[in-house]
Amino acid sequence: MTAETQLPQATGSCCSPSGSCHDGASADAKQGGVTTVYQVTGMTCGHCEGAVSEEISGIEGVTSVKAVASTGQVTVTSGAPLDEEAVRAAVDEAGYELTGQA
Repeated sequence: MTAETQLPQATGSCCSPSGSCHDGASADAKQGGVTTVYQVTGMTCGHCEGAVSEEISGIEGVTSVKAVASTGQVTVTSGAPLDEEAVRAAVDEAGYELTGQA
């Protein structure tokens, strides 16, 4: 195999095959997606990230969730703006506290 035939396999990274980052975020914006970053307290590990992500993913319209325990930030992409109280309830159900948008 040459490096040329292996290049397309690298599409699982955060960068596009062209080498530019954040292509996914701009694609969401073009398709009407809304990305909101929330600040959550109490997350300390990967299990915490998973619990918060799972609960928020259950909100109608949510297309992706990425929680980062080290920063306390949770990035949520949805088809339309979310009701912050619905996000707060989901975070509370997971056992953490939503302090607001980051």
